[in-house]
Amino acid sequence: MTLAEKPLSLTVNGEKVGPVSVPEDLMMQDFLHEYLNLTGARMGCGQGICHACTVIVERDDGVLEEMRTCITGAHWFEGRKVRTVEGLARRGAAGALELTPVQQAFIEHFSFQCGYCTPGFVIGATVLIDRLRRNPVRRADLERTITEALDGHICRCTGYVRYYEAVHDVVLKTPGLVRG
Repeated sequence: MTLAEKPLSLTVNGEKVGPVSVPEDLMMQDFLHEYLNLTGARMGCGQGICHACTVIVERDDGVLEEMRTCITGAHWFEGRKVRTVEGLARRGAAGALELTPVQQAFIEHFSFQCGYCTPGFVIGATVLIDRLRRNPVRRADLERTITEALDGHICRCTGYVRYYEAVHDVVLKTPGLVRG
């Protein structure tokens, strides 16, 4: 028995990928791991509940969205722009890695214990920051906004306080995300 395959083309972390022949029922997480060697999207629950497998999908209008890869087939991503946690930091002029403000805040706040869920939280916080750039939140609503944005992400080590503190810190330090 042979698995039915079809070509897949997309952009991952700014690089064009494909067309590559991929089984029709392959989940995106497996595609990232097995075809691209990008292992930051972690297999947590395998049911789309814990969000450890989350990546960013950039819509045509530039808006960023979270997408769980353990329950979404690779072919759903056909023609889309995807960013994994590996694609967030950039190489600077001297070749040194430049972390995003979210990644840096997570380090400064030691916002992880085992680190397994950290990529999903980084993705969730990055999408939140993008949303707040477009639609700033009132200062009085900031805690609720962070909670709602990260609520679906599960940390089995219960490191939530530090994740939330780091995101809170980034939001307050980034001009234009909070009003009033």
